[in-house]
Amino acid sequence: MPTLTLKFKEKIIKEFPLDKKTNISIGRRDENDVVIDNLAVSGYHAKIDSIGNGFLLTDLQSKNGTFINGETINSHYLNHNDNIIIGKHSLLFVYREDESRPENTGADMDKTMVLDTGKHKEMIEKNAPEKKIAKKADTKEGYLSILSKENEEIRLTKKITRIGKASDNDIIVGGLLTGKTAATISKRPGGHFLSYVAGMSKPRVNGNAVAESVQLKEFDMISIGSGRMQFIYKE
Repeated sequence: MPTLTLKFKEKIIKEFPLDKKTNISIGRRDENDVVIDNLAVSGYHAKIDSIGNGFLLTDLQSKNGTFINGETINSHYLNHNDNIIIGKHSLLFVYREDESRPENTGADMDKTMVLDTGKHKEMIEKNAPEKKIAKKADTKEGYLSILSKENEEIRLTKKITRIGKASDNDIIVGGLLTGKTAATISKRPGGHFLSYVAGMSKPRVNGNAVAESVQLKEFDMISIGSGRMQFIYKE
């Protein structure tokens, strides 16, 4: 399994092994799996999810951004020797020498926005994260990117999109404990909201079970039964 090594300058602080069930959060708060105690780091700064044969790093609308090999990103499929910079710390992602590595960790799916450092700083100063989210909700369409099916995206045009294992749902997912209609996504003036409907297995957003309803943010990772999908905005 690959390893994530947390460093401050050249000093190794801790190593984190990653496996196919990895779902880890990175940030300043103690509740994170990888805690970085630095004021430049947001409370919940970024996360890494195991997707197929690869690992997807997503910035969680952090104040100072997440960098890969010197470039700021929104989301990025990790490759061997990728150097993640968060605040003044670095996280080195490496595969073992005897470990098989995926040939393509999502190059076609990884629609990363790359900015140079100057433009990134200007963007951060002009747009607080919450303002950026509100603007996207007002001017862009919400989509679900189905991670188990390459290049499949579902545009959320309906007022209510139903998800479950029954054949009359808009999105069909499997799972023994999944409800016939397990969850819905409501399109409202303020954004998109995912709500739990029925079933022993509750939907999860970024690894957290949804008991009632939660507003979706861009790049949120959603798990419902056997289905894994990511919420994104597009023009």
